[in-house]
Amino acid sequence: MSDVPFGFSPHDPDDKSGKPGDNPFDFSQLGNMLSQLGAMLSSAGTSSGPVNYDLAKQIAFQQLSSQATTIGFAADQSSAVTDAVHLAEMWLDPVTSLPAGTRTTQAWTARDWIERTIPTWQRLCDPVAQRMSGAWVEAMPAEAKQAAGPLLSMLGQMGGMAFGSQLGNALAQLGAEVLTSTDVGLPLGPEGTAALLPANIEKFTEGLERPASEVMVFLAAREAAHQRLFTHVPWLRQRLLDTVEEFAKGIKVDTSALEQLAGQIDPSNPASIEEAMSSGLLEPQTTPEQKAALNRLETLLALVEGWVDVVVDAAVADRLPGAPALRETLRRRRASGGPAEQTFATLVGLELRPRKLRAASALWKLIGDQHGVEVRDSVWEHAELVPTAEDLDDPLEFAERLTNTRKALEDPIAELERTMREGEGKAEGGGKSEDEGKPENGKPEQG
Repeated sequence: MSDVPFGFSPHDPDDKSGKPGDNPFDFSQLGNMLSQLGAMLSSAGTSSGPVNYDLAKQIAFQQLSSQATTIGFAADQSSAVTDAVHLAEMWLDPVTSLPAGTRTTQAWTARDWIERTIPTWQRLCDPVAQRMSGAWVEAMPAEAKQAAGPLLSMLGQMGGMAFGSQLGNALAQLGAEVLTSTDVGLPLGPEGTAALLPANIEKFTEGLERPASEVMVFLAAREAAHQRLFTHVPWLRQRLLDTVEEFAKGIKVDTSALEQLAGQIDPSNPASIEEAMSSGLLEPQTTPEQKAALNRLETLLALVEGWVDVVVDAAVADRLPGAPALRETLRRRRASGGPAEQTFATLVGLELRPRKLRAASALWKLIGDQHGVEVRDSVWEHAELVPTAEDLDDPLEFAERLTNTRKALEDPIAELERTMREGEGKAEGGGKSEDEGKPENGKPEQG
């Protein structure tokens, strides 16, 4: 897990100004400090909640505008995206039993990506930001709460602005580099919409020594495969987002750091609020619940990426000469802690390195080879069938027990009866006779 939670940055060890006791919390300055921020809050948009998303979008758009990147793209690029997805869907049909999940194909700019994915980012970020912001109020002494009174809501707005500012910076960076709507591994965009970012793909293609059209089709195949999975596995999208929320609920903060944090705030300098919040003094403590949620999320993301990796390879390996090299490039891009992972760690407090991506790919390949494409893809029908982290460590054992597990889910009564018969057989074979334990003369043994 990342040591840098959403809304916070590492503390500068050379900064000695925040020692406890150096600047004791002055309750008389609280109202003055918050009043000075009124103008800032009134100009920060109408967004409410733990994150100011209006501010986040403003900052993200401003950064994108200042970068020397292509804001739009030619009309032929939009048609190229449509053609690439259409071709990829035809190639995917024979190698997976999941039908096409794409209802709309779109070419996005970085700005489009931010606009279309903000609703999902809101669901991912709100639980974490809410928990972190709540720690401020929970940790305040009773006298401080009484002195603040209705100004506590303004304190929440301050936190929302700080979170929104960091979110905007992160989304600008990520929006300038993502290649598709599912590049992060999560279903961020609208359901059924296959989206590619031609301007970013053009930058990505530089140095690959492969034709741009080949790279476009390869990425379109990955996007189309993701859409098949997220569209036709109803529980998957919800499970991914729910697991992030479970992680957020497990956040615990060392509230003893609040006094030190308050000592860093200069009432005459509103910017000191954000600086104090970014000091890292309210770093969350890792809990067993968080570790369990992180393990489930990492495993599920690895399974999604592994399935897409295997299916796309089967679809394009014989058609695109550069497919093996592109496959390895994207594997390394995901596993080396690229911008997607770093941004997710910043926004949600999770550091997602799909360390078991290759293991997941090997597992899906093994299941397909042993049981066929239909059985491989049917594993997604039930959440109970999906491999666990332990299964990724022993794919052979999972493939062997897959048949029995499927029978149990398809006909639980028959499976129960079979289990009972096996149990009765063991009992009869292992039961003791009346003469067992007696010597041949019939007298009991002396204990």
